[in-house]
Amino acid sequence: MLKIGPITADPGILLAPMEDISELPFRLICKELGADIVYTEFVNAEGLIREDPDGPRRSFRKLRFLEAERPLGIQIYGAAGLSMERAAEIATAQNPDIIDINCGCWVSNVALRGAGAGLLRDLPLMKEIVTRVIGATHLPVTVKTRLGWDQHSIRIVEVAKMLEDIGVQALAIHCRTRAQGHKGAVDYEWITKVKQAVSIPVVLNGDVVSPAIVQEAFDRTGCDGVMIGRGAIAHPWIFREAQHYLKTGELLPEPTLKERAELCIKHVNLALEHDGERYVLIGMRRHYAGYFRGLRGASRLRAELAGYRELAPLMARLEELRDTDPERIAA
Repeated sequence: MLKIGPITADPGILLAPMEDISELPFRLICKELGADIVYTEFVNAEGLIREDPDGPRRSFRKLRFLEAERPLGIQIYGAAGLSMERAAEIATAQNPDIIDINCGCWVSNVALRGAGAGLLRDLPLMKEIVTRVIGATHLPVTVKTRLGWDQHSIRIVEVAKMLEDIGVQALAIHCRTRAQGHKGAVDYEWITKVKQAVSIPVVLNGDVVSPAIVQEAFDRTGCDGVMIGRGAIAHPWIFREAQHYLKTGELLPEPTLKERAELCIKHVNLALEHDGERYVLIGMRRHYAGYFRGLRGASRLRAELAGYRELAPLMARLEELRDTDPERIAA
């Protein structure tokens, strides 16, 4: 069982914070399918504290969530202690369940500016930022990070001890270095080493793409939770399937074409309700591959759905898919 402050999750299968992916509509989908805890996209501290109240307030929009999503964490990132402190105050005012600090984003325009995984090269700054955030909120503060900057500077055990000492209540670790990005093999063995070094909950992340891997992660590393990112984009049903597998040891059958189309339609309707038609026609393009992966002609279908410029024909096509073939499709 995963315990973060007053929050408990059993077994503890989490949706990772992902830019342009873990938006409110997708979080609702993953929550319905069995995600125990969900996280917002990462929110830029500088953008949050400097936004014009009369402008579009794009950073503030990332803080939105519904009661149905709880427990939910808001993730913030930045490279300046004072800005992160103020961002934590703003995020806390939205009344989430967790404030999470991104110390793991590997992309250049974040990490090379000293934020995200860039903090792995400046542990005193990481300590200052995390300490300021903890002091700015009454909520549990968690951190998501990576093993190290590169293979020659893996300091995750040292980092974990430091974070525990200053009051972080859980640590999620993507089991690659910043230099790896999303490439190369994950190294889950570091989770076991961190678990032996600290008493706070440790959540495993990285290449969790099947129920069997979820089970293996718990059994092999002793982790307290498993966080799923790209595996959820590719197959949102992974939460339901993993929950079932952990309880029964059995794999659920692949979702039918009808189930896939129905869930995609639900996602479109949620996106329409919360973000508007423009988002549906643009933002949903990131999700079509996951909803129809494994279907014969999936790449052509994805291109077709992404090509619609109006909502009505898109919905008509999805409804046609829903009503076409009840047969289960092979993975």
